[in-house]
Amino acid sequence: MPLFARAVADERDGLLTFLAQQRDALCASVLGLTDEQARATPAASDLSLGGLLKHAARTERRWVVAGIAGQPLPGLWPIENWAADFQLDPDETLAGLLGYYADTARQTEQIIAGVADLAQPQATDAERSVRWVLLHLIKETSRHAGHADIIRETLDGRRAGPLTEAYDAGRPLER
Repeated sequence: MPLFARAVADERDGLLTFLAQQRDALCASVLGLTDEQARATPAASDLSLGGLLKHAARTERRWVVAGIAGQPLPGLWPIENWAADFQLDPDETLAGLLGYYADTARQTEQIIAGVADLAQPQATDAERSVRWVLLHLIKETSRHAGHADIIRETLDGRRAGPLTEAYDAGRPLER
């Protein structure tokens, strides 16, 4: 996730590129952490890095798979337990969450590729277009990436810039 997003071909490409950039920022915030660290809540709130990652992935899946594609998501949509989005179950791992988020991103790109017109209404809410959903996801993912920056810095002093550089380069963190 370089500081600037790559040049984009069109609106659809731009929306997906900027969403991917914010997803990468959130993923970079957990680089080098253990599952225990991902569960930690070192700030004034109850938010953890793992919880933010889980919430972002589940939220994107709801908006795109259920909202845009109109596909059922038992257990995720409708929302049955909002607080559970932000908590890691004992059997959940950081690696598993990162894989789930990557799968969610692939699913989003596939679904959006099949949308003829970004102005079309989503399946579950005729007042909100596919374009609106993508803009909303960029906004929400960005907010949570900012939360993650603060939590990570509180947790171990690591800052977003060096984390992002290491994440982009695919290299482990230097101690």
